[in-house]
Amino acid sequence: MELALVAVAAVVVLVGVSLVSGRIGIAAPLVLVVVGIGIGYLPGVPLIEINPEIILLGVLPPLLYSAAMNVPFVDFRRNLRPVAGLSVLLVIISALLVGWLLHLAVPVLPFPAAVALGAVISPPDAVAATSIGKRLGLPDRIVSILEGESLVNDATSLVLLRTALAAVSGSFVFWEAAGAFVFSVVAAIAVGLVMGFLTVWIRARLNNPVHDTLVSFVVPFVAFIPAEVIGASGVLSVVVTGLYTGYHSVRRFSAIARTNERLNWRTVQFILENGVFLIMGLQLHVLVNEVTDSTFHLGHVALIAGALVLLLIVTRALFVVPLVFLMRGEPRRRQARGDELARMEARLAKNGRGNDERAKRRMKLMQDRAKADLDHELEQQLGWRDGVVLTWSAMRGVVTLAAAQSISTDVPYRPQIILIAFLVAVATLLLHGLTLPAVIRWLWPRGVKSGADETEILALSHDLVDAGIGAIDDELTVESDDPNRQLTSDTVVQRAKISTKAALGPLALRFHETGAIPLPATETPAEAYLRLTRIALEAQRATLIEERAIGRYSSQALRAAGLALDAQEARLSPFVEE
Repeated sequence: MELALVAVAAVVVLVGVSLVSGRIGIAAPLVLVVVGIGIGYLPGVPLIEINPEIILLGVLPPLLYSAAMNVPFVDFRRNLRPVAGLSVLLVIISALLVGWLLHLAVPVLPFPAAVALGAVISPPDAVAATSIGKRLGLPDRIVSILEGESLVNDATSLVLLRTALAAVSGSFVFWEAAGAFVFSVVAAIAVGLVMGFLTVWIRARLNNPVHDTLVSFVVPFVAFIPAEVIGASGVLSVVVTGLYTGYHSVRRFSAIARTNERLNWRTVQFILENGVFLIMGLQLHVLVNEVTDSTFHLGHVALIAGALVLLLIVTRALFVVPLVFLMRGEPRRRQARGDELARMEARLAKNGRGNDERAKRRMKLMQDRAKADLDHELEQQLGWRDGVVLTWSAMRGVVTLAAAQSISTDVPYRPQIILIAFLVAVATLLLHGLTLPAVIRWLWPRGVKSGADETEILALSHDLVDAGIGAIDDELTVESDDPNRQLTSDTVVQRAKISTKAALGPLALRFHETGAIPLPATETPAEAYLRLTRIALEAQRATLIEERAIGRYSSQALRAAGLALDAQEARLSPFVEE
């Protein structure tokens, strides 16, 4: 009964804080941390301590899987360089720098233990930053980089933490540690791809949304556990599986399955994300009590935490400056890629393969993609304002809390390490989170273009409508040439074309092929209407998938058009429970 009451109270707090935070203009994670701290110090409230395994195994995999599924793959691909730099190289540099300086300042703290603390506090969590940025109109590319960074940096942090803890126990050898790190990453990617392929293959054959939903909920754990068993990064494996699933769902899953998955995982993500920030605040009381009676007392811990916050900010700023400078050369690299494709096309023509229709289509797709990538780079090139926001968006959160508590009890000064990590997380959440809106308004006082504008959505809508109408006309041509086919009446044809245009009225997320359509010898007007509208829908999806591969339109516009087509398919293919 007590657990049930606590669960109900927690849901009420999460929903209530979310509603209030929206009204007062402060991100919900920031408010939840403060509320959790206040509740934790109320008289009569027991000390709350959560098993870190619950966070690492029960919370982190579904959170990362949900986030990875919703990351537009084209944005992740285009921002791979800055994402890799921030999520891998910067995390390693920050962890080693924190460990070295902290060991110099506090010699009683062993260097491996100090590096373990550095690994814990190095990876930022983009939840609060992106929620603030999206509300204030932060440039789309910055949001994409922050989301991509938060997906990958958790794996880097946890692998580095595992290596540091092995060094604490005295079993550290540099080359062995480096080899273990490489194996952890490569094996995790392989496991993630295999599990992504298997789970997508299974789910594509499930016609019952209930069964599909149940399988969807276990996918992150199916990806996480095997990777951990073989010594790889379960977190990275989950991210790879999520990216694979999100990319292939547009072809392999039905509109109903995608719609259900979006709603279900949005609910799960809301509960887990906000619940962890509430838990962060609730646990402050017990952490303070563990340190109070120690010779390494609370004042020292608070001073170290403040110094580490400053060190992390400076380190990130010094890393972002050359990163932004190097990205200024990206248009040149994109242009060189386009020139190389043009030379490849010339070589194909010279070798006699210029008339190969399949090769020509593939080459045109690659050239269109290269041109779209170049246009995107020129339009959204990173500048000093973007560098400031990237530096000031590094809030710590879920992983810092979970990783700190996973440190074994035999590590020296474990309570102090955990409290330092907690204070760094809370300080960055409040410092960056509360000031980030003012920073964004200062950098872009007149606002900045973000999201898909009406002109872009209108252009994409016209392309898809033209594809659908063209497919209907092609089908009617085939029909008229076949003496065994019954001609479709003009009334039905007009209704199908009107439906094709209406499908893109309420633009809003994904796309996939509807499958083979039977062609009966005779059909009713209703069947003819359904056939033509589904043919048009297939053509629209094929065009949308091609546009996604090219990247000519923004991910927001593609997402909007995809949701409209999903709604149209759901209307044409109502679910009948088996």
